Amino acid sequence: MLKIGDFSKLSRVSIRMLRHYDDIGLLKPAETDDFTGYRYYREDQLFIVARITALKDMGFALADIVRILEIYDDNEKLDDYLTARQEELSKQAKETEYKLMLLDTARNRLRREQKMSFDVTVKTIPERYAATVHMTVPHYEDEGMAWGMMAECKEPLIPADPCYAIAEFLDDEFKEENVEIIVSMSVKGKYSDTEHVKFKTLPAVKVASCIVNGSYDQMGDAYATVVSWIKANGYKMNGPMFNIYHVGPGQTPNPEEFVTEACFPVE
Repeated sequence: MLKIGDFSKLSRVSIRMLRHYDDIGLLKPAETDDFTGYRYYREDQLFIVARITALKDMGFALADIVRILEIYDDNEKLDDYLTARQEELSKQAKETEYKLMLLDTARNRLRREQKMSFDVTVKTIPERYAATVHMTVPHYEDEGMAWGMMAECKEPLIPADPCYAIAEFLDDEFKEENVEIIVSMSVKGKYSDTEHVKFKTLPAVKVASCIVNGSYDQMGDAYATVVSWIKANGYKMNGPMFNIYHVGPGQTPNPEEFVTEACFPVE
């Protein structure tokens, strides 16, 4: 048997933490002296504390570790816990990577001392023949799912010149999920409809718009600028806003090279 101090040294876990493990039922001493209150541990309990430490390093909470130790010898159930934790950490890593990208973009803009400014103009998007996909996507960032449907077409689509690649958001409010969207790309020639891709002539539309050079994190400021301009200049919005992607992920992997036009139909 090992005294708590010796067990602490061998396990590399503090006495304070071993007492906490005892209090929550995670690791009970093998014996406790009724007179002195001294705790004693068996040598084989070093294997258990090593498991606890390993699970803590994976990010499991102590309450979860209590449950995991109960099924530790059941490989199938243990694998379920480990798989779920792996998926959770993978999601967190992606979220962290995205936040780091936003921070890096913001710092780069500060270093270049660039102040975001957007020039608003009123123009008419002409009538055009286009491939269109109308669907609901899980979230705004899943817009690419709609564009991916264009691959259903057996014949290669020939972009018009100029090519209007447009994403129109149809919901009356911001949606955290199940976002209704229409994407369209103006094309040359004539094509047959597929299950998801419909070809139609889209009407001309008058818009107030501004060009955004660079990453999409500027879009919120661009939208605010156009909406304020519309009010200040006596126009009224007349339909859902949309984005025209002049240069996007399909042309370059570098967000700083994106060119996006934020458009608001007006009258």
